[in-house]
Amino acid sequence: MPAVPGRRPTLQDPVLEEWRRRYPLFPRVLFVLDGTGPAGAENRISALHAGAGLLAPSRFLHDVPILAAPLANLLHHGPSAPVWRPVHDPDPDQRVPWTGSGHRQT
Repeated sequence: MPAVPGRRPTLQDPVLEEWRRRYPLFPRVLFVLDGTGPAGAENRISALHAGAGLLAPSRFLHDVPILAAPLANLLHHGPSAPVWRPVHDPDPDQRVPWTGSGHRQT
């Protein structure tokens, strides 16, 4: 329902944030990890997985892909290569390109 000028929205009117008019999909969240070496990057990715578990009941992780990759992998393979790890995926070995959602197709 379009907004009527001069009328305040009611609880029945859906509120659409201004950014959603231009971006119907929320952008991906990309974590680039550096400064800790391979073991430190793995620890950070594990911590992101654990944090994602706290958001599991919400739709946020379904709507917003959250991916992480070590900077060394990005420099070696390029940012478009499947070096990104979806933090919400239970498979810790899954790698996807940043353009992928990281969501498994069922």
